[in-house]
Amino acid sequence: MAECKNQRKHVLLLAYQSFGIVFSDLSIPPLYVYKCTFSGRLRHYQNEDTVFGAFSLVFWTLTLFSLFKYVGFMLCANDNGEGGIFALYSVICRHAKFCLLPNQQAADEEISTYHSVGYSYRNVVSSRFKKFVEGHKKMKTALLVLVLFGAAVFITIAIFTPAISILSSVEGLQVRAKNLHHGMLVIIALFLLIGLFVLQHYGMHRVAFIFAPIVILWLLSIAFVGIYNIIKWNPRVYQALSPYYIYKFFGETGKDGWISLGGILLCITGTEVIFAGLGHFTASSIRVAFSFVVYPCLVLQYMGQAAFLSQNFSSVSTSFHSSIPDSLFWPVTVMATLAAIVASQAVVSATFSIAKQCHALGCFPRIKIVHKSKWVHRQTYVPEINWALMILCLAVTVGSQDTIHLGNAYGIACITGIFVTTCLTSMIIDFVWHKNLLVALLYFSFFGIIEIIFVSSSCMRIPKGGWVPLVLSAVFMSVMYVWHYGSRKKYLYDLHNKASMKWILTLGSDLGIVRIPGIGLVYTELASGVPAMFSQFITDLPTFYQVVVFICVKTVPIPYVSQKERYLIGRIGPKPYKMYRCIVRYGYKDVHENDDYDFENAIVMSVAEFIQLEAEGGGTLDGSVDGRLAVVRSSENFGKRFMMSESDGNKESSSWSYPASGSSSRSAALQKLKSMYELESPEFCNRRRIQLKLLDTTYKDSRVKEEILELLEAKDAGVAYVIGHSHIKAKWNATFWKRLLINVFLSFLRKNCRSPSVGLNIPHISLIEVGMNYYL
Repeated sequence: MAECKNQRKHVLLLAYQSFGIVFSDLSIPPLYVYKCTFSGRLRHYQNEDTVFGAFSLVFWTLTLFSLFKYVGFMLCANDNGEGGIFALYSVICRHAKFCLLPNQQAADEEISTYHSVGYSYRNVVSSRFKKFVEGHKKMKTALLVLVLFGAAVFITIAIFTPAISILSSVEGLQVRAKNLHHGMLVIIALFLLIGLFVLQHYGMHRVAFIFAPIVILWLLSIAFVGIYNIIKWNPRVYQALSPYYIYKFFGETGKDGWISLGGILLCITGTEVIFAGLGHFTASSIRVAFSFVVYPCLVLQYMGQAAFLSQNFSSVSTSFHSSIPDSLFWPVTVMATLAAIVASQAVVSATFSIAKQCHALGCFPRIKIVHKSKWVHRQTYVPEINWALMILCLAVTVGSQDTIHLGNAYGIACITGIFVTTCLTSMIIDFVWHKNLLVALLYFSFFGIIEIIFVSSSCMRIPKGGWVPLVLSAVFMSVMYVWHYGSRKKYLYDLHNKASMKWILTLGSDLGIVRIPGIGLVYTELASGVPAMFSQFITDLPTFYQVVVFICVKTVPIPYVSQKERYLIGRIGPKPYKMYRCIVRYGYKDVHENDDYDFENAIVMSVAEFIQLEAEGGGTLDGSVDGRLAVVRSSENFGKRFMMSESDGNKESSSWSYPASGSSSRSAALQKLKSMYELESPEFCNRRRIQLKLLDTTYKDSRVKEEILELLEAKDAGVAYVIGHSHIKAKWNATFWKRLLINVFLSFLRKNCRSPSVGLNIPHISLIEVGMNYYL
């Protein structure tokens, strides 16, 4: 009983917190839905039945999409509790051979969260449609392009959401200040937009605690205003809940009514955020908040506005603000502005997450991803995206200067994103849930046909601003696809040109070079074999470190990978070669380690554990084995063989001191330069330094202890990070379009994005770059 009570409290707490993140965007459309709906020739139909028909359309659109489709159904199509378009794509890729990600291994399927709980997919007969798609590479590419287009549309939505939300919230000032010029409203909106994005830069965590109360007060306020208008202006408006008024609406308005659907669909803008924000909460908490608070408040508000318009049609351009009682006008207007800012912040934050997921899946140029523990849990900040969104948001606000034009663009972007989600969900019904293909077709037919009707109506608004989101989405999608194409071609080139193990073995244990003290972490995208970069390095400069660890940082199509399953360790060549492989697996929503010392220690401890388990014959290995690769962190003894000592950047730990400079591979001059660099660099002043010391543990084989001690001595001598500095060109005999794509577009993106060392959090002082030419 107590456990059940605590669970209910937890659901209610999450439901309360969800208002500020999940539902803020959906609560803003009452500001502009009726204004945009009656902006065209529909304004000539000034009668009660037309207004009631418009409300009936709003009610049933909100009910079918927000309540039934997203809250009722889409929350079930999650990826281990995560939502969003990439969650749908990753679920499909795990249960069908659609994934175009490189480095996928059989060992990845043994990760505990790889297969969803409650479903068994391995012994189920695949449908014919699934086999058809799996057997055609062009179909896989088409699916990826569809997903990238959906992600591009979401980014475009993040441009228009702040613009239309904030501008529509301040337009109410003209209701009281008749002489206030519209240009002044645009300037006010621009200042608020700049403040929004600047606040993103400094961290929204400082004011995040007020988001939920603001949205709750806003919802209760508009519900009260709706009830007031129903009672005062037209109590019969409840009759419009019947779909019969939709029939009457189209019977009277005809083509003009169909065109007005582009304004009606604005009532469901924000539904995508409900699904995208699922990872922060639970499906039950979202359902509770929407069903008992959000949905009733929105219905009451739309109903109240319809009652007001049925008697005051001349005020349709300011229907929301004009319907507010005089005594509540300024409080509600202020709440509208605050709620618009919160809604904009929620969409922008969701866009950061989308960009991060695109980057993790190799479909977005390298960007700086900032995450701090004191920030909102699981939320990130991407500076490049933030400032780009601000510039574009200001541009569309100044360019349109009107809510109607913004609504035309906003609506077509939202309904396009919803249609992409419907397509992916239909595939999940067939490929993942293994329902009859007819069930998937029925789902697609029901929602897809309705969405296509909305899309066809929105297409009529393309000349009036609707072309802007289509152009922006096409540009964003092109950037993503070009980057994915170049990354995949580069990986295939590395895979084809990797050094043969036969050549490595002929060099001997010293590799035919001088082995100096230290550890060399060689970064490569290959999960098997030795990259050509390494063979080129030791050929041009016949010196390398005593211990070599090939690091492959890759993304698997699941949201999160636990620390115990993250590191996959193996050996390359015989033991005297002291060459190891470490595959570091992240989920597409995982946050990479920011502390390179933590990462170094994790690598060293994982390799040491592998050495011990290898000597024991893998008998104590509690995990999966992929050939000579093993998950070592699942061992019960992991980390128990070492003592860790910590010191800051200025004062060494009293446990034991750093080794003398004589044990390091660096000369005295280099040691002095390194010390000066660390003292002059702010990031090194208070840097954590952790050292490992082997405890007095008995070993059956003395050679195991010697190898582990050599590993620790190499770490004490220093750790260097070796990465490739790539120069990519198209082959001389490539087609014109391929040369244009690689030599122009891809080259431009690579020159104007972050370096690989930034994305991998590699300290600059320890970085070695090896130049590599790629001819794709």
